[in-house]
Amino acid sequence: MQLDMAFAALADPTRRALLARLALGEATVMELAQPFAVTQPAISRHLKVLEGAGLIERRVEGTKRPCRLSPAGLAPLEAWMEQLRRSMTANYDRLDGVLAEMTQAKKDDMP
Repeated sequence: MQLDMAFAALADPTRRALLARLALGEATVMELAQPFAVTQPAISRHLKVLEGAGLIERRVEGTKRPCRLSPAGLAPLEAWMEQLRRSMTANYDRLDGVLAEMTQAKKDDMP
């Protein structure tokens, strides 16, 4: 379920851009809103989706609410991607083996 929520949150390019910015370090909602041609409330809604998916954390600092990436929320995504990466690597290794056998067989058939 958490993985589904994370991928649903990442489906939006604005939210991906917000995460990319937060990868550089903590930022306030106003700082995050600056490069976008949308209102601060729209950015806040995007942040709420990211927070609900567990990808970011917010804390209260006076009147500001700085945001940062949530390592615990990103861990399931990383684990899923690593599993996919291992599977794809194994598939490509098998393909390399098949192609090497085909190449060798072709060489062996040559007079």
